[in-house]
Amino acid sequence: MSFIVWMAVLGAVLLVLALTSSYLRWMPVTTSAVCLVLGVAIGPAGLGLLQLDLKHAAPWMEHLSEVAVLFSLFVCGLKLRLPLGHKLWRVAYGLAGPVMLLSIIGVALVLHYLIQMSWGASLLIGAVLAPTDPVLASMVQVNNAQDYDPVRFGLSGEAGLNDGVAFAFVILGLVLVKADGGNGALSDWLWRDVLWAVPAGLLIGYWMGRGLGRITLLLRTRHDDSTVSPNDYLTLALIALAYVAAESLHGYGFLSVFAAGLGLRQAEVNSAADPQVPAEHLVQPLLGHQDVEPHKALHGDTERLEGTQVAAGIMMGDMLAFGGLVERAMEVFMVTLLGVVLIAHWDWRALPIGAGLFVLIRPLSVLLIPWGSLLSGRQRWLIGWFGIRGIGSLYYLFYALNHGVPPVTAALCTDLTLSIVALSILLHGLSTQPLLAGYERYKKAASRQM
Repeated sequence: MSFIVWMAVLGAVLLVLALTSSYLRWMPVTTSAVCLVLGVAIGPAGLGLLQLDLKHAAPWMEHLSEVAVLFSLFVCGLKLRLPLGHKLWRVAYGLAGPVMLLSIIGVALVLHYLIQMSWGASLLIGAVLAPTDPVLASMVQVNNAQDYDPVRFGLSGEAGLNDGVAFAFVILGLVLVKADGGNGALSDWLWRDVLWAVPAGLLIGYWMGRGLGRITLLLRTRHDDSTVSPNDYLTLALIALAYVAAESLHGYGFLSVFAAGLGLRQAEVNSAADPQVPAEHLVQPLLGHQDVEPHKALHGDTERLEGTQVAAGIMMGDMLAFGGLVERAMEVFMVTLLGVVLIAHWDWRALPIGAGLFVLIRPLSVLLIPWGSLLSGRQRWLIGWFGIRGIGSLYYLFYALNHGVPPVTAALCTDLTLSIVALSILLHGLSTQPLLAGYERYKKAASRQM
């Protein structure tokens, strides 16, 4: 298909979403579910406007999905403002660690005994499907930097952490699939891909984000250029440099970019006179009530704020807005492409496997963890259901396809992954808004009884 056709179809999809957004807002359906249906409609099974051969598209699809996840991880990190030692982080650690590991094992067991797959292929697909997606799960994540709800905060932290942690098990699955699972290979995997790559990615990204944040705020305060500096450039630079630095030192770039967002947010926290209030919340009212350019709107009104608060507030607000825009655009494009290829790769065995993952494996994995007073029973069930699969799984799929998976395993891995991700988009897309509305009513009722 020509480039002009691709651009025309993408523009048409975006136009449909823009014109129907006011209706979609009141319907129990997410944008991703709509894009999936539109993709099927314009694909070979529908109007035939677009066709995509995944065998030839796998290299650029890997990088496209990787970029989508990187932006989402960075924005996710920016939204999480609590110190890393806060008790709510224990929910994220539990979900990204034990719960994800139990999910990988559960899916691998189902694949091995239900459809007789080898242990290596079963583990690979289990790892591909294990992480909660940071892109498609944005609706159930924190709304802003002051959202400390245990469910939203835990899912946000999980989405940021487990996309990097799951990579280690994807690599292990590839090692086993290639029949290279001797003691030497497994030892190398443990030391290089787990004990080194995970902490290296986190530390590199966190200190890069925190250090760059402090330098940026210092320079902008000193030179009084808080309102004119290009924060979109800063966003792109930090994502790129954090990723490259981690990968160059054999750490995980996904974890590094997420941690860079966390580090930058902590630089904002340390710059505030009142660390309880995000700087962007202090600056936004001054910008939102005056119909003039930002630097003019802030002139005189920010005397009550410190210079670093103004700089931090504008920086964080701009970066969240820019990152969110790119994240949503990439979500629309990737999910539409999934719809285009879905019918050709649909596998009916995804129904029992997906049902087992969504209804049994993920919820039971959450319930097995001793959360104590961190989560109520209702919150545990909600977190168990909201294990949304999406763009992260697509990235790991294309990574595996581009790294020597045998043809038979590659075909099965492709069909099951695409089918289960599509099921997740539909099931979670239809249930997210009603369940969240019920949860908000439950929280209000609980707060009135206190």
